[in-house]
Amino acid sequence: MKKNEDLQKDVQEAIKWEPLLSVSEIGVIAKDGVVTLTGIVDSYAKKLEAEDAAKNVAGVKAVVEKIEIKFSNTGRRGDNEIANDVLNALKLNWEVPNDNVKVKVEDGWVTLEGELQWNYQKEAAKKSVRSLFGVKGVLNYIKIKSETHDEIEKKDIERALARNWTIDDKEVQVEVSGNRVTLNGIVHSLYQKDEAGRIAWNAPGVWSVDNELVIQYD
Repeated sequence: MKKNEDLQKDVQEAIKWEPLLSVSEIGVIAKDGVVTLTGIVDSYAKKLEAEDAAKNVAGVKAVVEKIEIKFSNTGRRGDNEIANDVLNALKLNWEVPNDNVKVKVEDGWVTLEGELQWNYQKEAAKKSVRSLFGVKGVLNYIKIKSETHDEIEKKDIERALARNWTIDDKEVQVEVSGNRVTLNGIVHSLYQKDEAGRIAWNAPGVWSVDNELVIQYD
């Protein structure tokens, strides 16, 4: 495991490397692989950028995000304006069957609800709105309910994991129960854990994925 000061420095450098971010905006605390981000930014996009930058640093086991968003006077927008922008963004995204997505906006926070067939559609809906002007955050409560009645093939998920060069599939165990997939075992970074979850979500018929993978750095 990296020393706390070394991990802190690496995360600070990763944040500095991102064009959207200024290292002066984001505070970094590292302890035993857990990184806490603090500070104030002027957009939700910056907040997510800082979190993603930290998650991709080797040695980070978890990210605690305490960044605040404070808009300038020109950045403040009414909920009705934001809601209209959200609806338009969903309508323009061909990946999202927007008729199935319900939108609520309260004090700049966007809540997405409804049912979709695929997790990539759920993620696309969130990506469509998270960078909109005036958005403070996105709560993605969309549920996945696939119309396919095929049984989830455990071997198909295992083969997909084996094809991914970033994951040691011998250390990942796949369990299937109904429409639920559970991943257990060991990976060596947050990126690998997220990637394994994404792969499992791509299997036809999956309604939920329990990603119980444990991160152990070499």
